[in-house]
Amino acid sequence: MPKTSFTTELRELADRLWSRELTHPFVSGIGDGTLEIEKFQFFLKQDYIFLVEFSRAISIAAAKAKQLDDMAWFSRLLDETLNSEMALHIEYCKEFGITKQQVLDTRSEPGTHSYTQHLISTAYSKTALHTAVAILPCAWGYAEIGQELATRKMKLEQPLYKKWIDMYSSEEFANLAGWLREYIDREALLLTAPHKRELEGIFLISSEYEYQFWAVSYTHLTLPTILLV
Repeated sequence: MPKTSFTTELRELADRLWSRELTHPFVSGIGDGTLEIEKFQFFLKQDYIFLVEFSRAISIAAAKAKQLDDMAWFSRLLDETLNSEMALHIEYCKEFGITKQQVLDTRSEPGTHSYTQHLISTAYSKTALHTAVAILPCAWGYAEIGQELATRKMKLEQPLYKKWIDMYSSEEFANLAGWLREYIDREALLLTAPHKRELEGIFLISSEYEYQFWAVSYTHLTLPTILLV
């Protein structure tokens, strides 16, 4: 039998968290259009702050990548984040009555800060592979959620949410997440068991932060800064 890829093993390890994301009322509310506008506004502003630091982490990974082809792919992911995903956030905010300046003036919530510090500290102190594993739950998770919501074909009460679903269910977004998986799986072939355990820990922490990001956006409660996986 063919050996299971390392990213598949990571996904299985975090399946409990990822399954809870797919069924979380915030995610379901986007899918059927019933999510309260205020909750999505809160999410958009915090997510924009997150994406700024997410982009910094990608930039560091690109600089640390050993192969030119990998540098190019990290650069593509950076371009997609900076010039497509973040631009979409600003457009969304306008449609939801939030100005660009209001987005830029938004204070980072403690949980958002903790999550981005996890990414940045990993990027600075570790390798490009470590950073790829740290950002994978966001890139792969959003692609999975987008594709799942797109297949539900629910009647949208809030058509603005359809734009969000269309972006994250797009082939381009899936391809970028797919490249991250391929890169990690390729690099993992050379890893020792202790090194893989370290990467599993990084992946689980990011997966926990991803789930909590949805939860905090739904309740507007502070995200805990110490997480138990």
